[in-house]
Amino acid sequence: MISADLTNETRKAVYRRDNYRCALCDSDSGIQIHHIVPRGRGGTNFPHNLITLCWRCHAIAHGTRFPDIAVTREDVEQAAVEYVAELYAEEGLLWNPWAATMEKLVE
Repeated sequence: MISADLTNETRKAVYRRDNYRCALCDSDSGIQIHHIVPRGRGGTNFPHNLITLCWRCHAIAHGTRFPDIAVTREDVEQAAVEYVAELYAEEGLLWNPWAATMEKLVE
């Protein structure tokens, strides 16, 4: 069930941006969209607050533990922030997950 109130356009743009793979482990199995800053803590539905995760990374991001995986929720959260920040920095943009737009980096 899709329940994040994302438009199909936004959903497709995020999948395309992340090459239809988990942005963290590169898996193409069970890809889902995750809010980096949860909507309940002020996160937006804008693409720069969204990341594609496989079902395992997404479950870990929400606190599920797997005995065969040593990665923690905090590890996934940090990796997601770094991925998106670096992705937009390469485009000369300053990542702000709470804003509707991003600012150009001043060089």
